[in-house]
Amino acid sequence: MLTARPLPSARWRRAGWALLVWALAWAAMLGLDNALDLANLALLLVLAAAVAGLWLSPLVSAAVCTVAVLAFNWTFVPPRGAFSVDLRQHVWLLGAMLAVGWIVAALVARQRALAQSEQSAAAQSRQLREMGDALRDSDDPQSRGPALQAALAALTAEPVSLLMLRAALPARDDAQAATWLGAPDADVSAGLWLATRQAAALGPGSGRHEDQPQWYLPLRARGAAYGAAQLPARHDDGADDVRAHAQALCDQMGQALERTQALRAAAQAREQAQAQQVRNALLAAIAHDHRTPLATILGAASSLALQDARLSAEQRQRLAASIVEEADRLARLTDNTLQLARLDADRLALALDWESAEELVGTAIARVRRHDPQRRVRSRVEPQLPLLRCDALLMVQMLINLLDNALQYGAPDAPVELLVRCVGDEMMFAVRDRGPGVPLALRERIFEVFQRGAASDAERRGSGVGLALCRAVARVHGGRLTLRARHHGGSSFECFVPLGVAPLGEEAAP
Repeated sequence: MLTARPLPSARWRRAGWALLVWALAWAAMLGLDNALDLANLALLLVLAAAVAGLWLSPLVSAAVCTVAVLAFNWTFVPPRGAFSVDLRQHVWLLGAMLAVGWIVAALVARQRALAQSEQSAAAQSRQLREMGDALRDSDDPQSRGPALQAALAALTAEPVSLLMLRAALPARDDAQAATWLGAPDADVSAGLWLATRQAAALGPGSGRHEDQPQWYLPLRARGAAYGAAQLPARHDDGADDVRAHAQALCDQMGQALERTQALRAAAQAREQAQAQQVRNALLAAIAHDHRTPLATILGAASSLALQDARLSAEQRQRLAASIVEEADRLARLTDNTLQLARLDADRLALALDWESAEELVGTAIARVRRHDPQRRVRSRVEPQLPLLRCDALLMVQMLINLLDNALQYGAPDAPVELLVRCVGDEMMFAVRDRGPGVPLALRERIFEVFQRGAASDAERRGSGVGLALCRAVARVHGGRLTLRARHHGGSSFECFVPLGVAPLGEEAAP
């Protein structure tokens, strides 16, 4: 049997049913003594032996049957009130009754044992299937540890302890490297660690440390263990079956833990591969997008250095302006790339302070107008805006990128508007243009790294990191950046940043 030992109350209950059957049989035989002959009364005794055998063990059933046959001889077989027998057929009757009673008791006991074995096997299969389903549906197998602990405790009706590794097996026993269930003492903990490291069972019947009073069963997977379980050893006839079933339950947990760790390792490998891919793409973008301004700067500087005497003042001014323009573009590309890498890093510390929206807008527009001779950028800031707790450098860089993007991709003669106002408990910075707009299929992808909008001419160049940086700046401030198509053409890039509680009086330091 692979269940807990029968309780004394259950054994007494079965004995009570058997006693009731015998009492009813004797009452029937005594009541029908004068109505039936001796052979028919004997059939009632054989019937009682068969029915009572459903609740009695084979030895007890045979002993009770023997006593019943002797009592039958004393009560019903002539001469009554004595164990002597007058006729030879009565001897054969009593012998046949005793033999049939023993055979029936043995057969009933065997059938009962087979039925109990089938029920136990079905219960094992159901338990293993349910445990497997629960572990397969769980993202964290360790959360199913209490269920495994309860299932193992039911096999011995005593407390069970579990050790489940959180990650790889540590070089030395470290309680912090595992999840513990139960209350193991120092000896039990040492046994659990030993079973985990050896990936083998310990205790009676395992071939290892047979003198131990406990079983230590590893949570095994492919060639390794991811923990162990301790449960009191049993020494009855079904001990080996109990241990085998408990090991099967433990192996299910071990396989689930291995699968989880493998998925975690695969996820980390994918993240590393993606990070390496981003780094490679970033280097490729830097190499590609920095080559053109560097070539322009080098060509203009070479011309100034080698042909200065033959150049007119207007030509020298044009070459110098080209150097300044391309150097400024190169600086913007470098700033965007470095800031994007910084925002993607872990444990980013922002230089937060209470800033005025008017100052942020003014700084951004002043920077943009250096390469906006037509002064197409216009600002509209709602009056009496509250202070905004933010990183001023990042916010200004975000606004510059959005404005440069609108100037580059918008209609050549149409103005670009920078609108700032409060929307609920957020402050909105919106950069609006009247260009061709962004195709529907690109409205989300355009915020990804190295994604660029369609350009109609060679002047519309970019690295594909500007809008990605803008969304990253909004995200680290707890906000969001969205793209909305405008009526009659154009796009509106809208950044929403949550408002904090502004300080009273002067601006507060972070």
